Amino acid sequence: MAKASVLILPGLGNSGPEHWQTWLQGRHPAFRRVEQADWDAPNREDWEAALEAAVADSGAPVVLIAHSLSCVLVAHWARTSPSVGKVAAALLVAPSDVESAKHTPPEVHCFAPVPDDPLPFHTVVIAGNNDPYCAINRACGFAVGWGADFIDAGPLGHINTASGLGPWPDGERLVLDLLREVGTQADFR
Repeated sequence: MAKASVLILPGLGNSGPEHWQTWLQGRHPAFRRVEQADWDAPNREDWEAALEAAVADSGAPVVLIAHSLSCVLVAHWARTSPSVGKVAAALLVAPSDVESAKHTPPEVHCFAPVPDDPLPFHTVVIAGNNDPYCAINRACGFAVGWGADFIDAGPLGHINTASGLGPWPDGERLVLDLLREVGTQADFR
């Protein structure tokens, strides 16, 4: 099995200390967070450049673990990235509907429109059926356009701290299952 580079991609505002992505990174310190220059006023081109640099600097294969706005970031980045071939898989959790004035804050509208091109790597999209930032049918539509598997997580909201979710063992299991599916293993040290 090849060793995978696992990259954690938080959404708007970053993933705070109680967020499941931070918990996951604490359990697996070799997983690296892709840092953005401005978490609260995102610029799509800057965020894409940060993701490109992180993937380019990683050994292949790469597995992406994205939340919220970063799910849409991955879809944009994959269309033009010279490093996209290094990515083996992605888990896209609670994608934001950046086209909706009702569901999302205005600072994420710079990520619209949401690309609907199939992603060139194995992808799983998971969404809560009561997510305030993206209706479940919309999240499922993203998955269809991206050629991804889709999981309805049930009433988990935006699958974040505000939804009452801290540590998320089911999410960790999904990550480990994804690594096995693509024939990789992560360095857990």
